[in-house]
Amino acid sequence: MKFPTQYQLLQRIASLVSENRELKKRYQTLSDSYARLADEMENLRDQEPKPKNSLQTVRFEMATILFAEVKGLSNIMDSADMMGYMDMLDQYFMRFQEILKKYGLVKVRSIGDNYVCAGGIPRKNVTNPVAVTLAALEMLNVIDSGQQKTWSVNIGIHTGSVIAGMEGEEQTTYSVKGDTVNVVSRIASVGKKNTVIISATAYELVKELFDCAYTGRLPVKYQQQLELYKVKGVREEYSSGEKRRFSNEAFRTRFLLIQFGDLQEHILDMLEAQLPKNRFYHNVKHTVDVVTESELIGWAEGLDDHQLLLLKTAALFHDTGHIFSCDGHEERSVEIARETLPAYGYSAGEINEICRIIMATRLPPKPSDLLEAIICDSDLDYLGRADFIPVSNALYEEMKAQNKMTSLNEWNKMQLKFISSHQYFTKTGRNLREVKKQEQIARIKQLIENNE
Repeated sequence: MKFPTQYQLLQRIASLVSENRELKKRYQTLSDSYARLADEMENLRDQEPKPKNSLQTVRFEMATILFAEVKGLSNIMDSADMMGYMDMLDQYFMRFQEILKKYGLVKVRSIGDNYVCAGGIPRKNVTNPVAVTLAALEMLNVIDSGQQKTWSVNIGIHTGSVIAGMEGEEQTTYSVKGDTVNVVSRIASVGKKNTVIISATAYELVKELFDCAYTGRLPVKYQQQLELYKVKGVREEYSSGEKRRFSNEAFRTRFLLIQFGDLQEHILDMLEAQLPKNRFYHNVKHTVDVVTESELIGWAEGLDDHQLLLLKTAALFHDTGHIFSCDGHEERSVEIARETLPAYGYSAGEINEICRIIMATRLPPKPSDLLEAIICDSDLDYLGRADFIPVSNALYEEMKAQNKMTSLNEWNKMQLKFISSHQYFTKTGRNLREVKKQEQIARIKQLIENNE
């Protein structure tokens, strides 16, 4: 196995540290927003609820709109079998609805032979441009493979902010408005027969997974000209089928890695809101640290994308059980993972693997394979870091709050015994942390001597 050079490793560390800092800033902002929203909800509790059928509007900063012009209806208005053709159009739209359900999209409206749907509403997510583009290719395939060649479809896709209105007793009827909606119909209108045309905004978000070709610019009122791209198909390495309109397992893994951002936001929000206040060490910061370190070590150890996905997901969930209890928290973390991950598209086999990796974090660590070794090294990464003392003190305060520790000197003695017998299991962990860990041992011995 070829390992990365020291320079490449340092570059990766710098990149992950930067991402880590940005993520911490982001979640501080989210935490502040959560507190403000809690105050607002408290003020609204005494107000009368809205009628069940009232329209509720929500702004979504990142939604993807698909506008499909299904052509053929205007050519058959004088046909004796017009009702048959209308039935066929209904059948196409029913197939479209199945595709929407498959990719978690919502129908906005269908007027005549136009069909509009959206991704990223009502649940915000970062994967909606990819999901909508996949759905578009499948819709194209439905029309293109039909027995009646009278029909064709032009599909336009644009990603941007929208105002979504949700109606009905269960808020399941949707309408959208905004510049994104106005632009997408024009994108569809410039496409040729049986094509998928996407805006530059959508292209930047899907270009790693789809093969696209630049087609020109579209004048947009009050804006600069919008660059457009034709989606030729799923990239060859991620596709199945000759026309490259369907994805394979490699694509699915890449999709789940993109979706990991949504999953991570959900779990960190949950930890922020539900962890006991005395979790001074096992908190959001620790979880972010372990996820970041798992990715770094996993990359350096040569894991493939699917292995990295399983490892990062296990790292994200490994301490969620602290919401309920410190003792036996690994088992509770597994329960939370099993409850949460099916909704994010993880298979039963993948969930079993993730749960196995989570259980490897029980002390004392006894990893049985590389993924377990990486999460063990990531979980105890602080033992060989420069910030060992403040992190160690946070763990001491947590144990003290649970009446599991009486004095700092007692804690230092326990730490010395633990660190002296500890080992890093991966080559990367040893290279990055072992030297510093030996320095920590010397520092703790000095602290104990000073307090004897």
